Amino acid sequence: MKIDAHQHFWKFDAVRDSWITDDMAIIRNDFLPADLEPLLNENGFDGCIVVQSSQSEEENLFQLGNAGQHEFIKGVVGWVDLQAEDIEDRLAHYRQFEKMKGFRHVLQGEADRALMLKPEFKRGLGMLNSFGFTYDILIFPDQLRYIQELVEFFPDQPFVIDHIAKPDIKRGKIDHWKDDIQAFASYENVSCKVSGMVTEANWHNWKNEDFYPYLDVIFETFGTERIMFGSDWPVCLVAATYASVVNIVQSYFSNLSPGEQEQIWGKNAANFYRLKS
Repeated sequence: MKIDAHQHFWKFDAVRDSWITDDMAIIRNDFLPADLEPLLNENGFDGCIVVQSSQSEEENLFQLGNAGQHEFIKGVVGWVDLQAEDIEDRLAHYRQFEKMKGFRHVLQGEADRALMLKPEFKRGLGMLNSFGFTYDILIFPDQLRYIQELVEFFPDQPFVIDHIAKPDIKRGKIDHWKDDIQAFASYENVSCKVSGMVTEANWHNWKNEDFYPYLDVIFETFGTERIMFGSDWPVCLVAATYASVVNIVQSYFSNLSPGEQEQIWGKNAANFYRLKS
């Protein structure tokens, strides 16, 4: 099973989606399952994981509705207030939805860079595993050391780092990011999505080889068993087509065995998110 482990759907709302700036005008539109399905088919994918793009429980209802209507949407990564007093009740509520696989918080946008280490946040996160939920980590490189402390505290919780933690590919900065990423080699409960890379590069002037030094680090750190592909569609459209995002990863991993490639292109995502075949 070939899985795009990271993409989004939305009905564009100028207020809610204010993060979409003027230079990202190409994605100031609605992007819905009917828009993605042909791209998945053209590129040989069997399904996808849709990830939250706004922080509300209304978002969960929207994405679960999409997933309920389209078989190719294999799972939903939603949002829930992990710091809420009734977090256990909310998680129990979402356990009834087979396609709700996990949750994410936009930690990269928080003024408190170490929000994930607050007792209230850790309390909520610590309940995820008992309900069978995963956690997607959305951060910038300056937060990697806080995340290391977090995952060490929860050795049984399945985590995945989104977008390789967004290194500054545009300026070729790699050293500090590399040191902090490599620290995750020994944390077997932490995976990584090779996704979102084109938006960290020069949008109008990049080539596949620009990403290889970063992919070298990810491959050396996580191996073939803890890496999964994600397109980050439609956000990727500010810098690339769907097919060209696929091609970056395809070209880099082309020398791996068929079995190893199968892991990266779907098996790891299926195992992580407990997908049905």
